[in-house]
Amino acid sequence: MDVVLSEPSPDKLQVLQHNQYITADNISPHTVAPSPIDQFRAWFKDAADGNKVHEPEAMTLSTATPNGVPSSRTVLLKQVDSKGFVFYTNYTSRKSQELLANPYAALSFYWRETHRAVRVVGKIEKVSREESDEYFQSRPIGSRVGACASKQSSVIGEDDLDARLKKVEDRFGVHTEQPHVPTPEFWGGWRVIPNEVEFWSGKPSRLHDRVRYLRVEGSTDDHPQWKIERLSP
Repeated sequence: MDVVLSEPSPDKLQVLQHNQYITADNISPHTVAPSPIDQFRAWFKDAADGNKVHEPEAMTLSTATPNGVPSSRTVLLKQVDSKGFVFYTNYTSRKSQELLANPYAALSFYWRETHRAVRVVGKIEKVSREESDEYFQSRPIGSRVGACASKQSSVIGEDDLDARLKKVEDRFGVHTEQPHVPTPEFWGGWRVIPNEVEFWSGKPSRLHDRVRYLRVEGSTDDHPQWKIERLSP
């Protein structure tokens, strides 16, 4: 079924119908892995297998100011480890400034092709400088130059970025045989350490499967324990 729209008035657009969600498997607290990280790895590998899902690493990152004003944007997952979910960005950007002031975040993955979604809520920490350096130096040279040239989230003039880009290219000899672009001090990784993870599996008539992991109070980041429960659709 295709999306059906209605415009009952010039100032109103309504979505009347939408495709049904259908997943072959059923999930419950008894069928998922004991750890949400392990369950995520299994779903992510399935999404990435044979390019089944286009860009499965794309995720919505939500942050908030100390006053509770939220903002969301799409970023790319770059690592999943035993502690959580890692992405990289400019530490002077809006998202980083909000994380520094209010060190909690939410992530949302939606894999349309497999009718699955994952929601993560947790506290946040910076990854080590060594991890940030290792990842930065693995990026294409253009991405490294761009990270150095961009004052992410700041207002910029029409020709300012080109001028800054040229300046960075000249400074680090980008067009020479052995260019070296060091990792900027203002750039690095964040890790979301989950205390809540929900797995959503689409079903007909909006009767979706939902399984939530809640971290047991007092369990450590290195050895978290989880309460697993089914949620009503």
